[in-house]
Amino acid sequence: MTIERIVRIVAGFFILLSLALAHFGGTANLGEMSWLWFTAFVGLNLFQSGFTNLCPMVTILKKLGFKEAAGGCC
Repeated sequence: MTIERIVRIVAGFFILLSLALAHFGGTANLGEMSWLWFTAFVGLNLFQSGFTNLCPMVTILKKLGFKEAAGGCC
């Protein structure tokens, strides 16, 4: 596993963890539709892309003609 994939997993996990702590701590209500669901979507995509190496944003950017850096993320 590469550093880039581990960074994605950790970042996604921390986003999802912060949302869960806010929800169960009573400061955010995820039972109602809000912009926090968008944050959860981003965190979940980061987390899964670390394991599967499939990132929707990378796919979109490649189709738009952007190139990947030779050195990677970090």
